[in-house]
Amino acid sequence: MSDTIYHSRRCWAEIDPNALQHNLRSLRSHLGPHTGLMAVVKADAYGHGLELTAHTISQEVDWLCVANLGEALRLRTTLQSDSPPILILSPILPDEIPEAVRHSLSCSVSTVAEVKEFGRIARELSLPAKLHAVADTGMGRMGALPSDWSALLHQIDIEDGCLLEGAATHFPNADEDAEFTLQQIASFREMTQGLDCLIHVANSAGIIDFAKQTDYATLARPGLAIYGVSPSCRHTIDLAPALTLKSKVTLVKEVPAGTTVSYGSTYRADRPMRIATIALGYGDGYPRHVSGQGASVLIRGMRCTLLGRVTMDQIVVDVTHLSEAAAGDEVVLYGRQGDTQISTAEVASWAHTIPWEILTSITKRVERILKPSE
Repeated sequence: MSDTIYHSRRCWAEIDPNALQHNLRSLRSHLGPHTGLMAVVKADAYGHGLELTAHTISQEVDWLCVANLGEALRLRTTLQSDSPPILILSPILPDEIPEAVRHSLSCSVSTVAEVKEFGRIARELSLPAKLHAVADTGMGRMGALPSDWSALLHQIDIEDGCLLEGAATHFPNADEDAEFTLQQIASFREMTQGLDCLIHVANSAGIIDFAKQTDYATLARPGLAIYGVSPSCRHTIDLAPALTLKSKVTLVKEVPAGTTVSYGSTYRADRPMRIATIALGYGDGYPRHVSGQGASVLIRGMRCTLLGRVTMDQIVVDVTHLSEAAAGDEVVLYGRQGDTQISTAEVASWAHTIPWEILTSITKRVERILKPSE
């Protein structure tokens, strides 16, 4: 009896390394020659796979940014010693500070109290705490208000063991409110005047829409655009989607008029139909909220309409117009198949959400693989 375990992919995400590198080049072309890139790879690299993505782009960027200590330590474990420095963007918990300092991770701070705690730990470990002071110019969730900014910088300056490595702020409305964003840019420029440290401000929309206004910064922090999705409605940029979500048809059958499909019997066939069951559901991150919203998938390069509700492990689509559809056929949930494409923005519109959520909702049971060479 063979000990070989057969592995057949039922649902997977293909990541195109060429698309990731193309998007980075496109973003760089919008920046000044002296502005570097901090690639945001938090939330499992926006659903693309943290380790896979970091390996693919680490030689193309100046920094890597994550949301928390756990993500940062995963990068430390998987990347080479000459990989880019890592910044933790979110506030760090007090009991996480020793590990962050021990692993030479750069951390974001908003308050004098945080700086004092970093200093205490740094002195205990005889290691420097590398800090990025965050200014709250309108985001609200973290950062020092303009009235507290000088005190934050002063505390870092006088706190033994602490190093002011960078200064940052974040845009809440760069893709929606140009006037508000320009006020932020002007305010942050004034707040960082004369600072001898890294300055980073522009997210993806900031790079696309406000590159000239933010050219005083030494770094830019793109997230979504790295993965081929533009957050901007005002300007276009040459981006290539890097992720294709795929599954397979598991069953095709003929059903008579009047047949109901899926939980709640929300869909009833109004004619004899051929329907296909697909091995994917909300347990894989395909959003349940697309149910009944005109969603479709691609089979053999043709759109096939979703029937009834998305369930945990399966969906059902109409393949009446595809007489050749069969079990084992490859299905694209979002991405390109032949000459037809379903974008994450389109899926997001069906689900009444945003592309960020669509990408980051892909669950762990969906295997991430590099797109095979053509």
